[in-house]
Amino acid sequence: MNEVSSMYLNRDLSWIEFNRRVLQEAQDPSTPLLERVKFLSIVSSNLDEFMSVRVAGLLDQMKAGYNKKDFTGYTPAGLIKRIMKRIAKMVSEQYKTYREINRQLTKEGIVFTEYEELNASQKKAMDAYYHDIIFPVLTPMAVDQSRPFPLVHNQSVYLAVVLVRDGDDPDDEPYFAIVQVPSNLSRYIPVPTRPNSKKQEFILLEELIEHHIQSLFSGYTPIAVHGFRLTRNADLTLNEEGAEDLLEEIEKELRRRRWGSPVRLEVQEGMHPYALAQLQDEFEITEYIFEIDGPLDITYFMKLAGSLNGFDNLRYPRLVSKYPVEFEDISDYFSLLKQKDVLVHHPYESFDAVTDFIVHAAYDPQVLAIKMTLYRVSGNSPIIQALARAAESGKQVTVVVELKARFDEERNIAWARKLEKSGCHVVYGLVGLKTHAKITLVVRQEENTLRRYVHVGTGNYNDSTARLYTDVGLFTSNGVIGEDASALFNEITGYSAPHNWQSFAVAPTDLRIKLFELIEREAEHARAGRPAHIIAKMNSLSNQEMVDALYAASQAGVKIDLIIRGVCCLRPGVPGLSENITVRSIVDRFLEHSRIYYFENGGQVDIYLSSADWMTRNLTRRIELMCPVLDGQLKKMMIQILSLSLNDNVKARELMPNGMYARVKNELTPYRSQFEAMKIMSWKKLQLEP
Repeated sequence: MNEVSSMYLNRDLSWIEFNRRVLQEAQDPSTPLLERVKFLSIVSSNLDEFMSVRVAGLLDQMKAGYNKKDFTGYTPAGLIKRIMKRIAKMVSEQYKTYREINRQLTKEGIVFTEYEELNASQKKAMDAYYHDIIFPVLTPMAVDQSRPFPLVHNQSVYLAVVLVRDGDDPDDEPYFAIVQVPSNLSRYIPVPTRPNSKKQEFILLEELIEHHIQSLFSGYTPIAVHGFRLTRNADLTLNEEGAEDLLEEIEKELRRRRWGSPVRLEVQEGMHPYALAQLQDEFEITEYIFEIDGPLDITYFMKLAGSLNGFDNLRYPRLVSKYPVEFEDISDYFSLLKQKDVLVHHPYESFDAVTDFIVHAAYDPQVLAIKMTLYRVSGNSPIIQALARAAESGKQVTVVVELKARFDEERNIAWARKLEKSGCHVVYGLVGLKTHAKITLVVRQEENTLRRYVHVGTGNYNDSTARLYTDVGLFTSNGVIGEDASALFNEITGYSAPHNWQSFAVAPTDLRIKLFELIEREAEHARAGRPAHIIAKMNSLSNQEMVDALYAASQAGVKIDLIIRGVCCLRPGVPGLSENITVRSIVDRFLEHSRIYYFENGGQVDIYLSSADWMTRNLTRRIELMCPVLDGQLKKMMIQILSLSLNDNVKARELMPNGMYARVKNELTPYRSQFEAMKIMSWKKLQLEP
């Protein structure tokens, strides 16, 4: 199929272009070296998830004989073919970049070495480390008639070992075994410093095991040792209707994930043919085999970049998030929020403000109830501790936990149990729907009335990722928003009928309808000659109906600026279809994550923050929330945040009609939106002064 002839860009091919933009950051010499290391690691982890979920789903469709075209014109088989061609090219570029970054690291004194390059004292130290730390953990697993092929874990690194028995005829069929490279030991091992050297040397764990592989097979001679790594289908398939206990059902599915069908096999370049044949036979995989010229699974680069001491010149300057000036020097959040709404912009403003709001509510004797949705939280979340404390002190605490947050299921199960033990009411949401809305409701007794305080955000209640993701959050005591917040929790936890929302728009019942109405309203303004402009900032746009609505608005004369970090199925700049639409993506130091929607409305601007991207899953299969920003001053702040992205000419890339991205180029002074945002937080206090 000629992709350019379609009205739509394919979601999965668009995702590959997004990951290519991440790879370009790793290739950019103007990016600090250890930040390039991080981006290269992100490319790997992104590919892992894409293969284990998206590609795995397409392979399932092929196995089931499904051959219908999607709305972008691809059958599963046709799409897989194109995906694999592009991914093979990307992996080649990725490892070319790896080798270049490794050369640059060596110049800076960060050296990855091989065992044979060590001096005598270094070899002695590494031998001792192997025998004392590594050897006791290793388990050689032979494969023969009496010992079937052991379970190979998803995305773990293994060594495939081909052996001959001492004394056997060299022409006899060799023996085969595998050894798992322990995932609970560091992949990179510090090597003692050489005399008169300031270099920090490391050796990879698998390199050390390979050198000592003979210690695992006495009486046999290894003739070939090569690494391999298997990616399995990691998507959960739950029968929620029939699950008596959703938590137990998800625990079972996590165990089943270990046996997911093979999707991709990565092998070290030059693998022994006998070893490769054994792996292909066991995994029943003949396609989707990637020969890797370098270490398998370079996600370890992320930890390396974070653990090195003394190389601050190779990193971005440390960002010290500012505590929101509105909350400075106050002892009572609630007194302030009775007077005005507050907007915070993370990570430039500290997420501590959100944590402190919840902690404040947990300890306030006038607070009667706290209700909250949790999708992903950090490992040692202060929010979890505060909620547990509130419940133990007698407050009504209700937590809507999303157990199905992909790849965070185990962590969510653990803290859900902890909350239940402390006395919180833990609710696992509605059957068939993920709860993705980000909202906290605090109910407080004040004199002779109850007042509701609400926090609504675009990002998760996760203090760790809040330092890495750009998000916005709104604190308010607005009565209408408070009533809608109560209704939302009642709908999730009880049997309430769909609410007649006064301010919110909620998926899956009416968010999509509301967005259609807002887009059509802009089209009507444009047809009548009134100001009409849509600015939408999100992570992904892949819902066909939303794309069609934007096409129609463009044709009516609406100016549309889309700021979409990742997937975009809309093809901009096509005459007669989308000539009034621009799409830009920003990949920079922080992950652009906020969802902000601006509608000019003939001059009476409406602005919303939301948890929802414009993807089918967000609009039809999740509980999502869109909340208006009502305060005039805060609307100006939201417009300023959008303007940052629209003015970026350093890290912004513009989507071309052919589906490719090109860096925004102009003769203006360089303007880097994330760096400008840091400056804005410095003078926000001046803005707020009368």
